Amino acid sequence: MFDIGVNLTNSQFAHDRALVIERAQAFAVSGMIITGTNLHESEQALAQEYPDYCWSTAGVHPHDASSWSTAVAERISQLAQQPAVVALGECGLDFNRNFSTPDEQEHAFSAQLALAAERGLPVFLHCRDAHERFIALLSPWLDKLPGAVLHCFTGTEQELDECLRLGLSIGITGWVCDERRGIALRHLLKQIPIDRLLLETDAPYLLPRDLSPKPASRRNEPCFLPHIVQQVAAWRDEDARMLGQKVDENARRIFRLP
Repeated sequence: MFDIGVNLTNSQFAHDRALVIERAQAFAVSGMIITGTNLHESEQALAQEYPDYCWSTAGVHPHDASSWSTAVAERISQLAQQPAVVALGECGLDFNRNFSTPDEQEHAFSAQLALAAERGLPVFLHCRDAHERFIALLSPWLDKLPGAVLHCFTGTEQELDECLRLGLSIGITGWVCDERRGIALRHLLKQIPIDRLLLETDAPYLLPRDLSPKPASRRNEPCFLPHIVQQVAAWRDEDARMLGQKVDENARRIFRLP
């Protein structure tokens, strides 16, 4: 099983990143992609210390879109040429919190879509409370991109249908394990074709609420991915071992990994 979204540069992992990776390997996680969310995090995410196990993205999250500039674009473009970088992002729109203005978000998102097309990279996408505008900006680029993954999907049935119709792959996190917020998403799981499904922890965030026992730190880790696989498989009426193997195959195909 493959974890497509780990925020391993987060300060919560500052003192034990190597142990976090060792635990993931011990729990049969076959690989992971470290998420770049701004220029600094993208530089830190370069996964050269763990070849053939860790890869990374390079991009600017909508929360940090106000930082987008010519200089940032040039540096992200340079990072995108590194062998360890397998996608452009995390990029997209987030109109829920608007840490950057909508105009700033749309500018940075469109620029990163253009850069991904230029570099021939898939995109690692974020969308929250912005579906209509997100689709409007993304759609013209889809035939120019080798792949597109909507990370941490938590949207509606109509939004899922539109994303699938456009060819996006769908990332599901431990959000679906939340008995308060994840019930609607559980009911949509069977609608995702198995070859378009990806799983992720989004660690250190989104610790599955039904995990038992929970870590004292309440920090999510890639080693908890097997729990998400087990739960998603149960809700899809599938064998967990088969699902784990399939999401690994999907990740390696989409991100063009060995």
